[in-house]
Amino acid sequence: MGAYVTRRGLRVPERAIRASFSRASGPGGQHVNTSSTRVQVRIVLVECGFDDALAERLTQKLGPEIRVDDASSRSQWRNRSTAIRRAFDLLDEASLRDVKRVPTRASRGAQRRRLEDKARRARTKQLRRNLDEG
Repeated sequence: MGAYVTRRGLRVPERAIRASFSRASGPGGQHVNTSSTRVQVRIVLVECGFDDALAERLTQKLGPEIRVDDASSRSQWRNRSTAIRRAFDLLDEASLRDVKRVPTRASRGAQRRRLEDKARRARTKQLRRNLDEG
């Protein structure tokens, strides 16, 4: 049995990928009524054999399996390829560790510009006031 490799190098065995086909809806005339070109690809994460930390992160972000549907093409093969590629993109994105944000302060110049803008806006609003009131 072979395995697929995602763009980020994750190896997904063939046994973890399941594809089911059905008839697509929408325009296409008689062709759409007679061919099962719509595909639903499922990747079961437990069967992928990832290490525990990666499997936990993927399951937390994506759930126990990834499901992707595609019916954009008239070709079953092309829809299957597109759905697998999209599922692998989801896998790659979810495999990345979340980068912890390091809080930063605004620079002195940014603070000065913000206060100048605030003063300019206050002057503009003050000139709009009706002098007869209050």
